[in-house]
Amino acid sequence: MTLLLDGQKVQGKRMKVTANLRIEADDMSGQTSGTQKAHKGFKPKTLTVSLTIPYVDKDNLRSLMRLAEATAGGGQLKTYRVVNDTAAAFGIRQVQFAEGVSAREDDVLAQWIVQFTLSEKLSNPEKVESRRKANGTTAQSAPGQSVGAGGESGAGTGTGGAQELTGFESVLKRVDDYLGGGS
Repeated sequence: MTLLLDGQKVQGKRMKVTANLRIEADDMSGQTSGTQKAHKGFKPKTLTVSLTIPYVDKDNLRSLMRLAEATAGGGQLKTYRVVNDTAAAFGIRQVQFAEGVSAREDDVLAQWIVQFTLSEKLSNPEKVESRRKANGTTAQSAPGQSVGAGGESGAGTGTGGAQELTGFESVLKRVDDYLGGGS
């Protein structure tokens, strides 16, 4: 099995890649024995990689650690283009290191047993969710006069209040008037 991250091969022996798709759901039955679930969406797919690296090939472990510790602009984790048969079968194209990298010494052989997790970045569900329109809000009003109109007798008539608004407040008022259907 081959695993390439931005064209750089992850070197190791007996590599196993496990793909995982987590589907979030909440129990809707309350205190009853119902089986209803509320679908809460798909979480990013993950690839769990396990492999061994002989002690004599410690440079392979160092290069893997450099990949895991790489950051992009702003200190964010670097996103890699992944090439792997399991990743391709799951539709995973871009990944980031997640949940850490572990390397433990083998009890019998002179090698490290290495495990790490790659989490999908810019997944299809994530793209769909970002393109989905946000739910619109509806303005609510109650009978009576608004609070905070300021002053005592007749100060809240609406003619003098517009001059006292700051630039930001006037933008908010225009948005409020637009959403509320005011003029």
